[in-house]
Amino acid sequence: MSEVRVEGLSKFYGPTKALDDVTLTFPDGGFFGLLGPSGSGKTTLLRAIAGFVQPDRGRIFIGDQPVEGTAVEDRNIGMVFQNYALFPNMTVAENVAFGLEVRRIPGPDRAKRVAEVLDLVQLGPLGARKPSELSGGQRQRVAMARAIVTRPRVLLLDEPLSALDRALRVEMQIELKRIQREVGITTIFVTHDQEEALTLSDQIGILKDGRLVRHGPPRAVYDDPQDAFTARFLGEANILTGTVEPNGLRLADGTLLPGVTTASIALRPEVLTASVEAPQTRHRLQARLVQRIFSGAMGTCIFDWQGQTLKLTAPDRALGGLPETGGPMVWLSWPETAALALRDGGSS
Repeated sequence: MSEVRVEGLSKFYGPTKALDDVTLTFPDGGFFGLLGPSGSGKTTLLRAIAGFVQPDRGRIFIGDQPVEGTAVEDRNIGMVFQNYALFPNMTVAENVAFGLEVRRIPGPDRAKRVAEVLDLVQLGPLGARKPSELSGGQRQRVAMARAIVTRPRVLLLDEPLSALDRALRVEMQIELKRIQREVGITTIFVTHDQEEALTLSDQIGILKDGRLVRHGPPRAVYDDPQDAFTARFLGEANILTGTVEPNGLRLADGTLLPGVTTASIALRPEVLTASVEAPQTRHRLQARLVQRIFSGAMGTCIFDWQGQTLKLTAPDRALGGLPETGGPMVWLSWPETAALALRDGGSS
């Protein structure tokens, strides 16, 4: 296990900045999720750590050792990719043993380590099967087993679950977290799925246009996004913007939100409450109900406020007082502490 650290990392492809002065520490033994939109630089950062991409500026450390110029095979890194990259002509056990053979691990020790890691990923009885005889989730476990059997210092995962259907992806999230906890390998995980990052990660980092815009524990970043981009990208957010006055924030419809000191705030859909009658709180506004959507246990309401779409999510039974079809004006309210201050004016 090893801490991974990048300092001032930059990578250019012509005029495009794939990475722009990124400095970040991936804690020893932790599970770190890298996320961002397409083209944000997350995969480039992962590939730079692996050694597939040479940065134009900056340093990369694994443990206390700089690794710039170190060959991929000498960095002692395990990798799992979206397409699994399993050898179709080999059995499960042979796929897992491949890295050990390359490293010339003796046969008895090799067989023991393969058996141990197959038991860890709960594929012990399937060692003689070919990849084509496995489900998608089982193939993903084989890829994980092959990556960790060599006992790497760092494990890099690039969108490893994106090819799975939703139910299997949720199941594999639980398994992936369990396996990582048991082996304790420093793990860096690239995903475009915000929910997946929140579920799996001890810490997350959000990239935009090659720059690191926010990082920290998932709950801390979710509860204090600091800018509109992060608020919208990590979950959903209703952004309200107005003019700061001595007594609070004045919205476009004249509503005054007392105590607000920034020009914009974010409200998560789950903190909103809808009511036909005016609530007692002053942290409220009136909006027109456009649509009420039934999604099983949870329900969603879409509102129009000053030409802006606002969204509320709540247990469907809590929305029983609202009509199924849109039209009426409804009060939306929220706890004062649920308004997340944005420092960029809501323009990200």
